[in-house]
Amino acid sequence: MSKSTDSRRLSAVLSTELGGEWQRVSPKYVAIEVAASILTGVIFAAISVFFIVVVHWWFGWWMLGASIVIAITLLVVAPRRARAIGYQLRADDLLFRRGIMFFRIVAVPYGRMQLIDVNRGPLGRILGLSDLKFVTAAATTAVSIPGLPEAEADELRDRLVALAETRRSGL
Repeated sequence: MSKSTDSRRLSAVLSTELGGEWQRVSPKYVAIEVAASILTGVIFAAISVFFIVVVHWWFGWWMLGASIVIAITLLVVAPRRARAIGYQLRADDLLFRRGIMFFRIVAVPYGRMQLIDVNRGPLGRILGLSDLKFVTAAATTAVSIPGLPEAEADELRDRLVALAETRRSGL
């Protein structure tokens, strides 16, 4: 059985068990993932070239080869990594999923949301995308939904703020 079949089956099981349809990030977000992969490859290659040219160490060539392999791998995986991100609004919480190899699902109760922040980086602004970040009392939550269209991010932020205000718990 192929990995894509396993992934589709897992997504169908999660949708059925969790009772809703997953919302995906914008397809434009793939460009941000690709740019990050290229930047990572360039940085690793520059470090390798430094060891080759300045320090004259022979293992710089091995590092350069490894950095090229890592960059190509990141470029190949980038579109799938972007498609793996999703969120789901449920009655009492927001579910967030991310990851291919290390799959993660986080449930953030509306009543525990303390701050909902919209961030727009330079490339995101060019593509019209935003990141929505949630801050809760728990230090390990760290939920950020990247790659949302600007209007959708603003609307989702306003909706979540309203839900959080009506469901404050333990404060």
